[in-house]
Amino acid sequence: MGAIEVLIEMQRSVVSPNVISFSAAISACDRAGQWVQALALLAAALAAGLEPDVFAFSAAISACSTAGLGQAAVKLLNEMQGWELRTSTHSALHP
Repeated sequence: MGAIEVLIEMQRSVVSPNVISFSAAISACDRAGQWVQALALLAAALAAGLEPDVFAFSAAISACSTAGLGQAAVKLLNEMQGWELRTSTHSALHP
């Protein structure tokens, strides 16, 4: 089961996707070269009322950059700078 399918299944079940699960799925899309899906997942996280973390934005920026979409990557970077970002709670650097 792929990352997107896991998120869909989470939405159908009692478990609600959180920023960590969205970030992981966006990162998986980045690694798979699926920049459209990465951006769609970032938009879905925002629409769900979740505050994106640095990992979500970084993965989406990487997906755009890898796809040769420099302007989209810069736009996301500018958007990211408008948020007060924190790393996820399980990060060793920021407990």
